[in-house]
Parts: sequence; structure tokens; C-alpha cells
Amino acid sequence: MEKEDLKKFKDKICRHFDVIAEDLKDNLKIIAEQVGTNTEKLQEHDERFNKIDEKLEEHDERFNKIDESLEIIKFDIEFIKNELKQKVSRDEFVALEKRVARLEAKIK
Repeated sequence: MEKEDLKKFKDKICRHFDVIAEDLKDNLKIIAEQVGTNTEKLQEHDERFNKIDEKLEEHDERFNKIDESLEIIKFDIEFIKNELKQKVSRDEFVALEKRVARLEAKIK
């Protein structure tokens, strides 16, 4: 009778483990599906970040060009400013014209 009791106990334990194993398989399947979904989402985010990085690089290039252009403009403005300092103003030009006209009138 002991052998038969042991066999029944063994069968009961095996059924119990089969139920637990089946439950574990189901849970692992759910976890695997969720990991797959998370992996897809991470890949989508990676693609979006790559696009953002590309845009940032484009903007960096554009800002560098703008900086270069601003430096050229600053240099040109400084040059023009210095040139204007050496020129005669309209008032001074009018005064010089009058003086020249008087000198010419005296000479004649």
C-alpha cells in the first residue's frame, strides 16, 4: 500500500507542479510581450532623438554661419565708421564751398 500511496502523492505533486509551470509560462509570456512592446517604444524614441540630434546639428551649422556673417558685418561697420570720421560733414562742406566761392570772387 505504501507504493500506491507514494505513486498517488507523486502524481498529485506532478499535477501541482504542472499547474505552477503552466502559470509561470503564461506569466513569462506576458512579460516577454511587454518587454517586446517596451523595446519597440525605445526604438521609436531612439529614432526621434536621432532626428532631434540631426536638427540640432543643422542649427549649430546655421548659427556658426550666422556668427561668421555677424563678424564680417561688424568689421564692415567699423571700417565704414572710421571712413566717415575722415570725411567732411555737410555743414563743413557748405562752409568750404562758400569760402572757395569768396576766394574765387576775389581772384577775378
